[in-house]
Amino acid sequence: MKIATWNVNGIRARAAQVCDFLEREKPDVLCLQELKAGIEQIPEQCKIAGYHVYWHGSTLRAYSGVSLHVNQTCFGDAPAFSHPEFDMESRIVAARCASLVLASVYVPNGGKDYPAKLDFMRKLGAWTKRVHDEGCELVLCGDINIARTERDVHPVERRNVIGQLAEERTLFEELIDERLVDVHRALEPDNERLFTWWAPWRKMRERNIGWRLDYVLASKSIATRAQSCVVQREFGTSDHGPVVMTYQ
Repeated sequence: MKIATWNVNGIRARAAQVCDFLEREKPDVLCLQELKAGIEQIPEQCKIAGYHVYWHGSTLRAYSGVSLHVNQTCFGDAPAFSHPEFDMESRIVAARCASLVLASVYVPNGGKDYPAKLDFMRKLGAWTKRVHDEGCELVLCGDINIARTERDVHPVERRNVIGQLAEERTLFEELIDERLVDVHRALEPDNERLFTWWAPWRKMRERNIGWRLDYVLASKSIATRAQSCVVQREFGTSDHGPVVMTYQ
């Protein structure tokens, strides 16, 4: 099973790259964030056959939006797509496939409304608990917009700013709790240069001076079967790199 997540920073600007990624990687599940487009603005070339897809386009058009693509061959019947009640600005879509729940999420960055970000994180944590209480496995993918720990930020980028605040990190740990595993970090516990976002200046991406903001969080029963989790730093022109997890 291959699950990928990518903040595309504009689906219209990255349409050809999304197609290339799907063709090259052939993921069983693809989670996209920051579409920056209404449903009617999704490029036709991105509507690739072979996937059950939910485009949760943003009504704000140039802001937010997520999608979830589930391979028809792998999962068969169309999953039940839904949005948790705390969804705002088209930031989360979930799909239930039997006892497996998949979700693509784009947490607010908090720059315009920091309290709203904290509230979203609290409600996201409560939702993941409910999913597990219902006896389901969960894979939650996306741009959490929080660097989980100090080492998830390059030393020259560490400072007291939103995305690195102790309050946010506490909520992140409460989200994970004992239910979820940060798959990428579990597989690379000693990697001090594990980043997924780079500021688009001063060749930060080429120099790998970045933050880790994009995650694959999975139930323990899935995470223990993870074989790899890789960030593709050199792919695409978004300021985020795709993250791809494979598990048995």
